[in-house]
Amino acid sequence: MNEKFFDLKKEKQDRIINAALKVFALNGFQRASTDEIVKEASISKGLIFHYFTSKLGLYSFLYDYSTRFMTLEVTTNVPKDETDVFALLEKILEAQSDAMSQYPYIQAFIRRAYSENDSNALEQISDTRMRYFNMYSEIMRQADMSKFRDDVDYRMIGAMLEYTCEGILNERAQREKIVPEEYFNEIKKYLFLLKNIAYKEDM
Repeated sequence: MNEKFFDLKKEKQDRIINAALKVFALNGFQRASTDEIVKEASISKGLIFHYFTSKLGLYSFLYDYSTRFMTLEVTTNVPKDETDVFALLEKILEAQSDAMSQYPYIQAFIRRAYSENDSNALEQISDTRMRYFNMYSEIMRQADMSKFRDDVDYRMIGAMLEYTCEGILNERAQREKIVPEEYFNEIKKYLFLLKNIAYKEDM
C-alpha cells in the first residue's frame, strides 16, 4: 500500500474505504469488482491501483484498517471491570455500532471475512484475523459464567447471538442501507431475550 493514501483529504479516504467495505461485504473477495468500487466511490480506477496496487492489496489494507479501527472502539468502550456476560456483550455490540456510524459496512465486511474462502485473501489476513479474534476472547475472559442456569450451554447462547447478529446485518446490508442505531436497538432485544433464557431466575 502507498502511504500517500493518508495524505488524501479524510472525506476522500472515507469515501474510498466505505465503497470498498460495501462491495467486499456484499460480494466477498472473488466476486467483488474494482469497477463497482470506483463507481461507488466516484473516483478513477487508476487511483485505486495507484494507492493499493491490486484488489488483493486493497482487501488486505481494508481488513487491517477495519480490525484496528474496531479494536480501538471495542477496547476503549468495554469496561475492564465488567463481569456480567450480557453487559459485556451489549458494550461490545454498542462499540461495533458506534464504529458503523463512520463506516456503515465495517462490521458486515469483517463478518464476511470470517467465511472468506479465497486462499490468497486468507493468506493476507490470517495473522490479523487471529489477533482480532483473540481480542474478543480476552475480553470475554472477564465474564462470570456462574449466573447461567445449569441446563444452559453458554456456548450455544453465544452461537445463537452470532447467528442472529449475522442474519440481521446481512438482511440490512442486502437492502443497501445499514442504520447503526436501528441495528443496535434490534440486537438489544434479542440480547435481553437470551439473557432471560440463560440466567438463573434470581439473576
